[in-house]
Amino acid sequence: MRTSARRTHRTLIISAASLMALSLAVPAMAKPAKPLTQADIHEMIMAEAQKLVALQKADNDASEAQKQAQIDALQAQVRSLADQLQTLQTQSQAQSQTLAAVTAPKPAPAAPAAPAVAATLKNGSPALASSDGAFTFNVKGLFQADAASYSQDKDLAAAVSARDLNSGTNIRRARVIFNGKMFSDFDYNLTFDFGGAGAEDVGRVHEAWIQYSGFKSAKFRVGEFGPNVGLADAGSQGASPFLERPASAEIARNFAGGDTRMGVTAFNAKDRYLWAVAITGNTVSSLNTAASGFNTVNNDEQLGVTARIAGTPIKGQNSLVHVGLNYSAIINPADTGASATTRYPVQLRDRPELRVDGTRLIDTGAINADSAAATGVEFGAQYKNLFLQSEAFDYRIQRLNAATGVTNPKFTGWYVEGGWVLTGESRKYNTQTAAFDGVTPAHNFDPKSGHWGAFELVARYSTLDLDYHTDATLTADRVLGGQQDITALGLDWQLTPTVRFIFQGQSVEVNRVNAAGDQIGQDYTTFAVRSQFGF
Repeated sequence: MRTSARRTHRTLIISAASLMALSLAVPAMAKPAKPLTQADIHEMIMAEAQKLVALQKADNDASEAQKQAQIDALQAQVRSLADQLQTLQTQSQAQSQTLAAVTAPKPAPAAPAAPAVAATLKNGSPALASSDGAFTFNVKGLFQADAASYSQDKDLAAAVSARDLNSGTNIRRARVIFNGKMFSDFDYNLTFDFGGAGAEDVGRVHEAWIQYSGFKSAKFRVGEFGPNVGLADAGSQGASPFLERPASAEIARNFAGGDTRMGVTAFNAKDRYLWAVAITGNTVSSLNTAASGFNTVNNDEQLGVTARIAGTPIKGQNSLVHVGLNYSAIINPADTGASATTRYPVQLRDRPELRVDGTRLIDTGAINADSAAATGVEFGAQYKNLFLQSEAFDYRIQRLNAATGVTNPKFTGWYVEGGWVLTGESRKYNTQTAAFDGVTPAHNFDPKSGHWGAFELVARYSTLDLDYHTDATLTADRVLGGQQDITALGLDWQLTPTVRFIFQGQSVEVNRVNAAGDQIGQDYTTFAVRSQFGF
């Protein structure tokens, strides 16, 4: 029995020593709520060991019951010490893991995923767009082929030079357009055109500009473009009621605007109004297939300005009224050089609203000018499937170093045109350009389903007077540009949003005399057809 007790005592001493050794391995960072230090545990173990020694000395005198009670108490204390040591080890391990997490280097943030790209093919026009809308890329096209027949009198006056206007065909426009958006706020456009007026071209840059649209109050554009200078000018030529713009509007837009014009503009458009101003320079020259050099125009070094304000003071669900005012000015006419007959020329002229034959029948000739300006007023109205628009223009030229008695010429022109969509659709009014767009058929052309697209009857009367002081005593004060009146009727057939035919008839009256007083004008009629598709 003593042998068994001694073994138990030795076991307890060994257990206490083992606990002591484990306690030495606990890191110093372990900090329980009321911690027992390693020294405390050591003292407690030594105290228990002394008790064991004392117990061994009293072994011979103590009863078995007393010995067993002491052994049980020592075993309970050893288990308590073991539990506390286990708690210390657990806390130490947790603190070590926390310290490692705090001191470990943080992983670099993952790079944002590149925006996905969505591709569409609306109305046949390829388009790409990033998922966030910050970048877009569109490919568009416009093709217009014209065929015309001119019916002239056979007994024209001897002085008439344009005795045989060319019946035939012409690729009026053949454009490839790339446009879109970059970095959310930058818009761009690059347009190539291979068409022409009476003759096709080898191709030229028709538009090339970049625009910042990040401000709510205004947009800014710079490059080669036609500034917004009037109601007829702002309307898309892919949606025009007739093959060409009215002659009076065409002359006004070419003062300081028109196609291939270099410039910078600021503009903005809201739901009910638009304003636009531009400073413009020269137009871009082109090289024709039949030419040995560039087809230059007399506006090198020209400085001009354009301005327009327009809106819809009355606008309902099925109706609106449009009013506007536009202005174009040549501040610094082109300098053609000291050897030129007319060094600073301003010349007003246009074709008779059809360009299969490119002959101009009214023309002021080159006027040596200090400046020139065109002012226009606009009116438009729409009610359901009816529309009407009109502009009137005043053109004035300030002569340069005019001789005594020679005055500054002024000219006028105006037009009115309208349409009735027989199939019930209506022309769209574009608030971004303050002009009328085309007709979108309610049902695309599909004979099997009994759908034939949209049909619109259109009519126009335009007049242009480029005569000034034709009976003046001083020859230098006269401008014999001629008077032109055109009445036109047409039928527009919109098969789909991208396919269109225009059938147009004209009655043209030109009254013009030369310096000798002989009539060089003429009356004639035309019939023309345009075949058009776009995407």
